[in-house]
Amino acid sequence: MDENESNQSLMTSSQYPKEAVRKRQNSARSSVGSDSSRLSRKSFKLDYRLEEDVTKSKRGKDGRFVNPWPTWKDLSIPNVLRWLIMEKNHSGVPSSKEELDKELPVLRPYFVDRPEAAGVSGAGLRVTWLGHATVLVEMDGLVLLTDPVFSPRASPWQRVGPRRFRRAPCSVAELPAVHAVVLSHNHYDHLDCGSVRALNERFGPELRWFVPLGLLDWMQKCGCENVIELDWWEENCVPGHDSVTFVFTPAQHWCKRTLLDDNRVLWGSWAVLGPWSRFFFAGDTGYCSAFEEIGRRFGPFDLAAIPIGAYEPRWFMKYQHVDPEEAVRIHIDVQTKKSVAIHWGTFALANEHYLEPPVKLSEALGRYGLNSEDFFVLKHGESRYLNADEENE
Repeated sequence: MDENESNQSLMTSSQYPKEAVRKRQNSARSSVGSDSSRLSRKSFKLDYRLEEDVTKSKRGKDGRFVNPWPTWKDLSIPNVLRWLIMEKNHSGVPSSKEELDKELPVLRPYFVDRPEAAGVSGAGLRVTWLGHATVLVEMDGLVLLTDPVFSPRASPWQRVGPRRFRRAPCSVAELPAVHAVVLSHNHYDHLDCGSVRALNERFGPELRWFVPLGLLDWMQKCGCENVIELDWWEENCVPGHDSVTFVFTPAQHWCKRTLLDDNRVLWGSWAVLGPWSRFFFAGDTGYCSAFEEIGRRFGPFDLAAIPIGAYEPRWFMKYQHVDPEEAVRIHIDVQTKKSVAIHWGTFALANEHYLEPPVKLSEALGRYGLNSEDFFVLKHGESRYLNADEENE
């Protein structure tokens, strides 16, 4: 599939972005039926709309997982070398801490000083960005973490590899009580052994880990006991919090941690569905049709965490990482009311300027008739509380 074909496959049925937004909003309103008041969400039960119309995970003849969409193109060693050797790196991360503090300040999360204040029940949720793809979400009486990485480097060794240019806003010891962790895939900037061990040492078997198919053995070797391994569209919950359902949903990506383990582990996104709030975590992904499936089946969501960074050069990155324009497309596809930007401003993993993703996001939102309140950017360590009831009114 050439680049023109790929771009064409990403087009919406409408040529005008604002019309695409209206189409999704109308779809969201109709998908929940006439009994869609927030009051009815108190008794929300997981439904299975369009169960037959979803893309299931797929393995090749060698038993390794593969991407089932035409928007995917396998990575090749020549292309990796071309990117590393031929493409200019425009990330421009300054060495000056003072300049970084000015451009990307790191705040002290509210829960470090007030851990007893963590936890949201009823109609609302709170999200705190802890850098890269790590967010702490409080909803429906649960506190959950996504792809927790607190180490200085995204690497199997802490002496080499991509280093954080913005420190983690808090340590594992400073977190409030966490009930669940969701993992999207096993790349080092999303699955960090040191962070997993530290979380396990602090919370032990009371902490439930939700992981992709194929990752159970690795987690158990790290000492984690309370691990639930899921395939796409499978679901589970946290003991004592049965009203909140965790569903492992698709994404377009790949997995690898060693020289020979390519795609032995599945990758994906997560839908967390509670009686009051619904949260979607996109993980790490290229753009594909799966997000429309997720929106049709589980939308509308109250909040989504969607990546906006590590997207240049497009000829190489577009299959595995969305750019800000495609991030807005995901926001629309999954039918979310609000989104928070992740996967930027922490590690220099691609060639765009380190401050470019929020700028491009703002431009894309304008083209779709949306604004910065619909898809917002947080500072490292910053929190935002969303009251779904007030928004509905």
